[in-house]
Order: sequence, then C-alpha cells, then structure tokens
Amino acid sequence: MLLCDSAQVADGKLYILGGGWSITGPMPVPSAVAVKLLVDWHELSRPHHWELFLEDADGGPVMIETPEGAQPIEMRGDFQVAQPEGVPEGSPVDVPMAVNLGPLQLVPSSRYSWRFLVDGESLPGASVSFTTRAAEETPTES
Repeated sequence: MLLCDSAQVADGKLYILGGGWSITGPMPVPSAVAVKLLVDWHELSRPHHWELFLEDADGGPVMIETPEGAQPIEMRGDFQVAQPEGVPEGSPVDVPMAVNLGPLQLVPSSRYSWRFLVDGESLPGASVSFTTRAAEETPTES
C-alpha cells in the first residue's frame, strides 16, 4: 500500500502521481491509496471482497458528517481474477487497485491509518499511516 496524490489502474499496471508521502494538511486535499495485491494461484477464479477503513491513532473509525448523520470513512468492493494465459501454474497474480479520495477534513496534529482487508482478513503490509500537520495560526490584528 502507498499513499499518493492520485492513482490509476490501466493495462494491469498501477500509475501513481505524488506517491510515498506520510504527512499531509492541515488543509483538506485530494489523495489516493494505491494497493498491489498478489493473489495466490489457488485463489484465482474465486470472488473476493475488499474493504478499506480510515482509523484514528487508537484504531477507532474516523467519522464524517453526512446528510444521514455521522458515517465512518470506508470503501468496499469486489474482485475476481481469472487464470492468466501463459503464466506458469502456481504463480501468484498481481492485482493493482487505486482508491481515489476527495478532500477529507481531518483533525490537525493527528495520526491516521488506512487499513485494508480482503475477505475479512488483514494482510501483511495492508496498513499505511500518516500524520496531519498542525493548524496554521492566524495572526491576530492589533
């Protein structure tokens, strides 16, 4: 997993813009989470479900206000990988994913983590953390 300004999947490849940061803000800016999964051969042709959660430093869900009330910042999706032609049997298969996000209003001077699950399980390296900068103080007029 990698934090970036934006990401895209095309032709089975992951294209990353402004990747590798771990400090952001304090003002909200668009961002993305780039993910490269390796699917084991025996897991090919089976449906899989993924989930991505934004958590605070204590591991709790980060909530945003919506017209329906406070909701956790989370995304979900499904994928299935066919056995690729010409790949030796038993080889894991790459699955690139890009989750682009609009600007999120986060608390300054705080620590957050994106946690990624596949079929309800955390995978090694399936978490990436970042910090928000302190809020800039506005000078007071005398």
